[in-house]
Amino acid sequence: MKHLVDLKQISILLLLGLFVACSGDSNETANSTQSTPAPAVETEEELVARARGIHDRVITLDTHADINTSNFTATNNYTQDLDTQVNLPKMETGGLDVAWFIVYTGQGPLDEEGYAAAYANAIDKFDAIHRLAEEIAPDKIELAYTSADVRRIAASGKKVAMIGIENAYPIGTDMSRIEEFYDRGGRYMSLAHNGHSQFSDSQTGEATNDYLHGGLSQMGRQAIAEMNRLGIMIDVSHPSKDSIMQSIELSRAPVIASHSSARALTDHTRNLDDEMLYAIRDNNGVAQATAFHTYVNEARRSFLAEGNDNVLAPVATVSDFIDHVDYMVELIGLDHVGISSDFDGGGGIEGWNDASETFNVTLELVRRGYTEEEIARLWSGNLLRVLDEVQRIAAEI
Repeated sequence: MKHLVDLKQISILLLLGLFVACSGDSNETANSTQSTPAPAVETEEELVARARGIHDRVITLDTHADINTSNFTATNNYTQDLDTQVNLPKMETGGLDVAWFIVYTGQGPLDEEGYAAAYANAIDKFDAIHRLAEEIAPDKIELAYTSADVRRIAASGKKVAMIGIENAYPIGTDMSRIEEFYDRGGRYMSLAHNGHSQFSDSQTGEATNDYLHGGLSQMGRQAIAEMNRLGIMIDVSHPSKDSIMQSIELSRAPVIASHSSARALTDHTRNLDDEMLYAIRDNNGVAQATAFHTYVNEARRSFLAEGNDNVLAPVATVSDFIDHVDYMVELIGLDHVGISSDFDGGGGIEGWNDASETFNVTLELVRRGYTEEEIARLWSGNLLRVLDEVQRIAAEI
């Protein structure tokens, strides 16, 4: 009888073992798309080393770095460690692979003289970016037009330049200039900046409810169709909420917000509220959280809004910035969130105040528990996926 009991016990133990094994297989299958998790116990030194490995392997891409063309000359340029937040030495030190250099034009009068001055400004910036990549430092940086270009150039060891257009004001009333800007390398464009353009209302109208078009103008609607046709990503950072929602509704392709954070955390008109974030998600687009101090730290924004001295204001940190990434990921999903700095355009926070400190962003993401595969998507995968989709739809059109 004793042997019979032992056999029964053994049978029960075998069944329990089989159940546990099957359960383990099921969990492993469910998580098979995730990267290897962090060790259960990890020292600070080991965590930093793991983060460094991840940072070196993924393609880091910043969707918004402003430029001054005086820094793109034969004698004064980005091969030198200039007093700028972005340049080649700082990108190398910080491990920043891709910088979207911005053809930015401030909003001026909606007349022929204003349009002419804006166009000249835009061409000067396009030419400067090409000069850096093609004449000044072609051995160090190359201009990319597609995601395949990005991956090829990054794999070669060179830095990658891309071009975004901030404010469609330089188009004037000549819609053929949209195609000209595409041919010059522009791969995203916003229809407004601070002030209403001929295409779109700006978020700056929110304070007094003072708008020009009620969202997009008729030209703005035509511009959406033209950008879809050409393969230019529509950037909804800076336009008014009505303009953003109308752009998303009209666009046949996914849109981006090149440098905007979460309004639920910091109540700034440049940030995106939950409704706008959901719309970007449903459009299959991506919102690039931005490391701009008053966009990511509510205490600092409120303190400065009350007219206090900037020197005495609370400090915005990398942790504040990643709080916005976390919020957006939880709200709309990791596939729809990315990273930007707005360097040399007002951006910069404690811990990521220039391109040389880029690793600190990856380090904070690792501390928060993001896997390598997730970090790769946040840094560049999501944005490049949208670019691919926009260009695919343009080819179909």
